[in-house]
Amino acid sequence: MAKAAKSAGASGGPLESYFNLTANGTTVRTEVLAGITTFLTMAYIIFVNPSILSAAGMPKEAVFVATCLAAAIATLIMGLYAKYPIALAPGMGLNAFFAFAVVGAMGFTWQQALAAVLVSGVLALIISILPIRAWLVNSIPMSLKMATSAGIGFFLAIIALSGAGIVVDSPATLVTHGTFLAAAPILCLLGFIIIAALNQLKIPGATIIGILAVSVIGIPLGVASFGGIFAMPPSLAPTFLQLDFSRVAEGLFWIAALTMFFVDFFDTAGTLVGVSHRAGLLDKDGNIPRLQQALVADSSATAIGSLLGTSNTTSYIESAAGVSAGGRTGLASVVTAICFLLALFLQPLAGSIPQYATAAALLFVAVVMAQALREVDWDDLTEAAPAAITAVTMPLTYSIAVGLGLGFITYVVVKVLTGRASEISVPVWLLAIIFAIMLPLLKLP
Repeated sequence: MAKAAKSAGASGGPLESYFNLTANGTTVRTEVLAGITTFLTMAYIIFVNPSILSAAGMPKEAVFVATCLAAAIATLIMGLYAKYPIALAPGMGLNAFFAFAVVGAMGFTWQQALAAVLVSGVLALIISILPIRAWLVNSIPMSLKMATSAGIGFFLAIIALSGAGIVVDSPATLVTHGTFLAAAPILCLLGFIIIAALNQLKIPGATIIGILAVSVIGIPLGVASFGGIFAMPPSLAPTFLQLDFSRVAEGLFWIAALTMFFVDFFDTAGTLVGVSHRAGLLDKDGNIPRLQQALVADSSATAIGSLLGTSNTTSYIESAAGVSAGGRTGLASVVTAICFLLALFLQPLAGSIPQYATAAALLFVAVVMAQALREVDWDDLTEAAPAAITAVTMPLTYSIAVGLGLGFITYVVVKVLTGRASEISVPVWLLAIIFAIMLPLLKLP
């Protein structure tokens, strides 16, 4: 098998030499499948993001184009510069903060809000170019890194289950189950079973097969439809370079920009750690190689996205789906970027993949990522308690940043109360203090 992988990798030519496919135990074919898988699991953003930002008065058609272009450019930078199988797109949660808090509650125009997005991106880029951001991310204790990976998995699970109608909200119990008589939840579970079984059998492209299989099954059942293939993209002009800095001297402007900055900062940290761990890319100390390049790619994405006309662009936890499909290098990201460019012209086709089908893939990824919890030292409560609170609160608060924040604060306080403050590094102290100050601002509408 190793010989076959080496032969396949060597046949990649320039791709092999640039992405080191053989050294990473992958092939061109595997990377292509992984890139497509990642795209399929996050393609929903090209439809959801315009819908949310249109609530802020932004033209939906132009935001659709901005979303596709921002995702394509940012993911291409991540793939070619940082060489990681991590895709980027306008972030969920931050787009809601943009539309409902900054524009809605704070009274900014969407043009002024885009200016705040640019400022938050520039701030992130500055500390990413300097070694500060990498230093902070690498300072996360191993127990919290593993809990973050699992917590992101649980986060994906609740996204998947709610998207398929298996988990629904309840005024009495917060969450409850939906009906199991509908086609969508049944097909989601069927897709999950197919994906799990095919992955166990080491079938190449198992995740894509599962997604496409239940999508096709859903067509005669009326829960999926084939919407055609081609459509010309609308104009980007209404949002391109439409930033308004007229309120930059106001304190409220900086509250908006800094809130975006901190939420994006910690969400990205959690995503990079979780996806890198799943891909086996962490070094022996649990750190992320080429972390600075990844952070520069991520932070530059927000700045680029603001110029195109969308809210903060960030690394996506759905990249874990591509990693589970075998993606190990930036070539997978290049493929995902190409898919986003094609989505400009293939909007009807991209929209034909139903939510329950991608939910099946995310649910499988959640199971795989939860395995990280076995690496936590459960006999040491100063490590186990912070890890547990991190993993549990990410899905229940619907925020990676909140989970990380509570984990850091718990880690520091428990270590201090047990007389083990010497085990706390300076960066961990700093992050715990920042979280204690910023946590009240992490509530997104």
